Amino acid sequence: MEKFVDLNSDVGESFGAYKIGIDEEVLKYVSSANIACGWHAGDPVVMRKTVELAYKNNVGIGAHPGFFDVMGFGRRNMIVSPDEAKQYTIYQLGALYGFVKAIGGKIQHVKPHGAMYNMAAKDGKLARAIIEGIWEVDRDLIVLGLAGSKMVNAAVEKGLKVANEVFADRAYNSDGTLVARSLPGSMITDKNIAISRVIRMVTEGKVTAITGEDLNIKADSICVHGDNPEAVEFVRLIKEELFKAKVEIKPLHKFIK
Repeated sequence: MEKFVDLNSDVGESFGAYKIGIDEEVLKYVSSANIACGWHAGDPVVMRKTVELAYKNNVGIGAHPGFFDVMGFGRRNMIVSPDEAKQYTIYQLGALYGFVKAIGGKIQHVKPHGAMYNMAAKDGKLARAIIEGIWEVDRDLIVLGLAGSKMVNAAVEKGLKVANEVFADRAYNSDGTLVARSLPGSMITDKNIAISRVIRMVTEGKVTAITGEDLNIKADSICVHGDNPEAVEFVRLIKEELFKAKVEIKPLHKFIK
């Protein structure tokens, strides 16, 4: 197999008495994990447990910082200054770093969450602020961002390692951004359609936008959301189809240099 791709999922999003996702099962199939850092979701106990699970399963550990918005699960747009965004990133990276250090592991990457991720894909100032925060903490970290976005561009300009992310279950606008969840057709619920789109993105570098035209796209990592009951079966099927297409799944640090 000559083609490599990473398979990632957002995990560690339970907090207190609230359980979200099926992390124990999902982490058996993915190669990288984006672990919530306590602001949009997660708490210290959950963070420790999730880090340990990822480490046990040889999954690349990533920080998943977001806006301080538990009520909105980090999916509500917030107006923050570039300096605030930078410090938010450093703060949450530091929180996860403590747990990773405690088990003898290493953070592989950073992927902003929700509204922070989507806003930074379009807002160059916000993207550069987040990248500055990552740069100051650890210049060896990989930035995982929406393929072709301003976040990816800012990381490249700063000299950080970059992985372009694509989504198995989300629709794309004609400019390469994700269709807002509030709009019809934003989520792809038919797993067969989602899987065929993933294979095409990885092997051909193409995806069909919601408006019908084909877009060029670079796929270093595929995001599969782990917060629904069918997530495990979905991830398993994606792995099977990628194998058939002669694509090997590896964590980011194995091929992003």
